[in-house]
Amino acid sequence: MWNLAADAAAQTSSASYLTTIIPFVLMFAVLYFLLIRPQQKRQKQRNQMLNQLKKGDKVTTIGGLHGTIVEITDDIVVLRVNDVTKLTFDRSAVNSVTSQAPAPAEKSSEKSSKPAEKE
Repeated sequence: MWNLAADAAAQTSSASYLTTIIPFVLMFAVLYFLLIRPQQKRQKQRNQMLNQLKKGDKVTTIGGLHGTIVEITDDIVVLRVNDVTKLTFDRSAVNSVTSQAPAPAEKSSEKSSKPAEKE
């Protein structure tokens, strides 16, 4: 008889632990899918954008400055703001790319097609 009472008490205590843990697991799952995962996706997209920067890209910095990339290294970007002014920024200061530089293959095809049009 004592054994049956101990088994019943053990079952109710394990059930109470389970009902206590379930809300915490659900809260963590909601936080993960609403906050953590989207932030990781945005960070991955930003890193990809920063890695794909190249000369000639028109960019906007986090301060709102618009310019064209003149020089680029692993951690520094030099932007041409107008005909005379060049400013140096950290690569991480680039917020977005407004227009990409044309690919080298496109430049050569444009040059070869222009003389054909003139004739």
